[in-house]
Amino acid sequence: MELTDSVKTLLIETAKQLKGSAKRRFMALTVKELGFGGQSRANKELGWDRDTVRKGVRELETDITCVDNYKGRGRKKSENHLPHLLADIQSIVDSQSQTDPTFKSNRLYTRLSAEEVRKQLIIQKNYTEEELPTTETIRRKLNDLGYYRQKVKKSQPQKKIPETDEIFERMEVINQEALRSPTTLEISMDGKAAVNIGPFSRKGKTRVPTVACDHDFNSNSKVIPYGIFLPKSDDLFLYFIESKVTSDCIVDILEEWWQEFGSMFGECKTLLIKQDNGPENHSRRTQFMNRIVEFFETYKINVRLAYYPPYHSKYNPIERTWAVLENHWNGTILEDIKTALQWAETMTWKGNNPVVKLVDKTYQTGVKLTCKAMKELETKLTRFINIEPENQYNLGKWFVDIFYNAP
Repeated sequence: MELTDSVKTLLIETAKQLKGSAKRRFMALTVKELGFGGQSRANKELGWDRDTVRKGVRELETDITCVDNYKGRGRKKSENHLPHLLADIQSIVDSQSQTDPTFKSNRLYTRLSAEEVRKQLIIQKNYTEEELPTTETIRRKLNDLGYYRQKVKKSQPQKKIPETDEIFERMEVINQEALRSPTTLEISMDGKAAVNIGPFSRKGKTRVPTVACDHDFNSNSKVIPYGIFLPKSDDLFLYFIESKVTSDCIVDILEEWWQEFGSMFGECKTLLIKQDNGPENHSRRTQFMNRIVEFFETYKINVRLAYYPPYHSKYNPIERTWAVLENHWNGTILEDIKTALQWAETMTWKGNNPVVKLVDKTYQTGVKLTCKAMKELETKLTRFINIEPENQYNLGKWFVDIFYNAP
């Protein structure tokens, strides 16, 4: 039997219209007509599963029909019926989740309950009450995605300023705008605590017997990991700094990263930079804002600065990578900077290794602008102003735009 293109199409479409034993019988009869090697030809040219074909042949030869117990297979997962469910859950919960402050685990602790997530799926994502799974199913989906609602004391921020809730509400608006805009690139930036270089145990454990010091005074040197993280693509870039992290250091890292990797984001017109409200990079730090404006003017790209409130830095996406790094080199003796860099290069985030570089430049501290120079610089900034009557606080310190055409 010759399998022309038209015959192949006919056989494939006919098989698709049949179900169960009728489909297997049709496949078995076709294979017999194909002759010697028919099963291999059917698999290769028609795409039929060989196990299904063999089952059909046995049924045809023995005249015994196998009964299909479809109900015994159980129900399909909710995401099979609702293909965007997991992504929608993640978009709602992600901005309300923080990493373990001690970096001892990769868990994410969320402020939202499963009931609230289900409610937000209806409000924000236009799901109906009937099509959504139960609250218990939503809770299990949250756990599968790595989010936990558990009330763990170490994960709860110890303090809260009056503006905290409104800052998070505004952050969520910015998140949604970035998700909808193909020309906006979201990056998360922050540093980790300094790492002592030397023969120190760092309270880590290893299966290999190792001699280490249990006190970390008299360290050979220190390095400060500083990272740039892209939440959308899960790309991670780590810079190890031997000097102090200053405003100039932070912007130099941003510039070096953009010069090397900016060409990868050809459609990008706006950089959304999420940061903690630290002393060297907050929006009232004159030298930092001066360097950010210079970056904006040099590379002709809009910049949107978004800051997390005090005591809530663990909600910043970059913080989630530090737990992975800490667990990766836990128990390793970082005797020199080269060893630290090599271990950082071999860590994996979402299956990928980070780009790791050493910054050996020494930065001067205490650099700042005069009041007059800062006043002129403020004319190039657009600070967010609440226009809704129910909003009580000015969030201009937390959200700053440097746009060619102010939004």
